[in-house]
Amino acid sequence: MYTKNGEDYFIVDAHIALWDARPENQLNIHGKQFIDCFYDYHRNLSPESELWPYEEYLYYGGERLMKDLFTDGHVDHAIFQPARLGAFYRNGFGQTEEAFALTRQHPGKLTYNHCWDPRYEQSGLDQLRRDAERFHLKGVKLYTAEWYGDSRGYKLDDPWSYRYLEAAQELGITNIHIHKGPTIRPLDRDAFDVADVDKVATDFPELNFVVEHCGLPRLEDFCWIATQEPNVHAGLAVAMPFIHTRPRYFAQIIGELLYWLGEDRIQFSSDYALWTPRWLVERFVDFQLPEDMTEYPALTVAQKKKILGLNAAALYGIEVPAECALPEPAVV
Repeated sequence: MYTKNGEDYFIVDAHIALWDARPENQLNIHGKQFIDCFYDYHRNLSPESELWPYEEYLYYGGERLMKDLFTDGHVDHAIFQPARLGAFYRNGFGQTEEAFALTRQHPGKLTYNHCWDPRYEQSGLDQLRRDAERFHLKGVKLYTAEWYGDSRGYKLDDPWSYRYLEAAQELGITNIHIHKGPTIRPLDRDAFDVADVDKVATDFPELNFVVEHCGLPRLEDFCWIATQEPNVHAGLAVAMPFIHTRPRYFAQIIGELLYWLGEDRIQFSSDYALWTPRWLVERFVDFQLPEDMTEYPALTVAQKKKILGLNAAALYGIEVPAECALPEPAVV
């Protein structure tokens, strides 16, 4: 819990990872390209005091994760959003077994989401059913630009994607997180396009589609989709660190999201370990939109509380302490 000026903030970091990008796990040059691109984002968007040495960035392990998030980072609950990247890493990029073991050790603090790839067709669908039972899945993370054989991406509205979404709905996996943001070398930029979100959000109204990275650099496209699809949400992973390097750009992102989506469909994410949550939480609580950006109203404490944790807690059924909850609106 984070407290500032007498206000208590319940923090849900809705997008974290536990990865292994060490050379022995890299399957080819693309594994190095991918983690080097991650490190460039980390290095270019972080305060100097928050920079990690490259070797530590390749693999940091569960003990450091728990310290960075829960001891030092003000986080009350965090949600794993893994990327497999089996074409680049021998044992996958996101470490399923290690992350799930941490979740079992700390069930009140961590939720494990898993991943699927519809190009595995029936075998992957069978695996999804086993995974849903084993991991007690409430959500998944989809990486539509992931490589598989000769394919360099898929669409959410592909026929097999629909079969997986139908299965998710049947299995109670209601939160579909999708990487729709900046490209990462060597993945293809267009494979992260947001257009396919529109169709599936319409056809699966009982599912929540959390667009991670809020579609950047396609923010306008994303907002036009999300404003007409009430089950589309914005994840702030990657957007958050611009609060340091380009605060006016960050103000524009938040202002546009509040204008189009409203305060109930935006989720804080540090994207750990690209960035650690402590400084992001502290900066956001203190952040206010520049006075000359008059088309946007001022950020309120209640809006910040929703974005920092209450919105994600509502999607995942995470219990919020009474002192951190907002008062129920009066019944007219």
